[in-house]
Amino acid sequence: MSPNGSDRSPRRPMRRKLLQALTAGLVLATATGCTYEDFPRLGMPTPTTEEAPRILSLWQGSWAAALATGVLVWGLILWSAFFHRRSRTKVEVPPQTRYNMPIEALYTVVPIIIVSVLFYFTARDESKLLSLEKKPDVTVNVVGFQWSWCFNYIQSVDGSTGDAKSDENLAAIPDRYKKDFPADSGGVYTCGTPGERNPQTDNPGPTLWLPEGKTVRFILTSRDVIHSFWVVPFLMKQDVIPGHTNAFQVTPNKQGTFLGKCAELCGVDHSRMLFNVKVVSPERYEQHLKDLAKKGQTGYVPAGIEQTSPEKNRESNIL
Repeated sequence: MSPNGSDRSPRRPMRRKLLQALTAGLVLATATGCTYEDFPRLGMPTPTTEEAPRILSLWQGSWAAALATGVLVWGLILWSAFFHRRSRTKVEVPPQTRYNMPIEALYTVVPIIIVSVLFYFTARDESKLLSLEKKPDVTVNVVGFQWSWCFNYIQSVDGSTGDAKSDENLAAIPDRYKKDFPADSGGVYTCGTPGERNPQTDNPGPTLWLPEGKTVRFILTSRDVIHSFWVVPFLMKQDVIPGHTNAFQVTPNKQGTFLGKCAELCGVDHSRMLFNVKVVSPERYEQHLKDLAKKGQTGYVPAGIEQTSPEKNRESNIL
């Protein structure tokens, strides 16, 4: 019984609040619109390239490590709060623990181990994802500009003459990428505007076509400021930097039309820098390139700003 004669326990309001908090958390977790199939991906879209599962695995592993760390920390906090709370009958100060070397060593070494493990797996996967050792089947020069995208398809196409290795419009691309260009690759291109829409999905932006099952190398160049090329279900994005060329490659393994966007705040109309990626059969892809040639979209549009002197020096050291 409490001092005022009531038998109501003062712990009940705390228990009631705890129950309310747990209920609110359960509602929050179950009212997000996700199905049971979405939970293993932890918010990531369904992968559509051969490389994307590696990224998904790294994402899931990072979440698992963060959850394990969180549970440990929360457990220690709750344990301290419940089992070391102030006694109602005793007012003396509890024993203090100071200069405990094993504990201090523990909370220094454990975070270092956690960070080292995360760094190892991140570096391992990053090295694999950015590897360009395999010669690509298809090469696309992605050109970012305010406020849309151009796509140079670097390959031989009937009706288009020229050579990408010596084309002045592609002068900004380093030689180490040009060595893998096909011979006599006259190429075709497509350029978009923010107001353009995909005729099948009505999604805004130009449409980049890719062949299913073929290794595609993206060579990223910019005409003005820093952009970021992100195809959402590829789970992969990379900066598009003026005066500096980035590249990566993927192998699409699922047909369909997917959303892409600029993931770098690049100015007032950044939100309009959208595009689409349409993955089709290799035969349909080749026909699309021929259709572009028939429309007169042959050759290449300017790739972007010429490399800076430090960047040229870096490229020469790589070569």
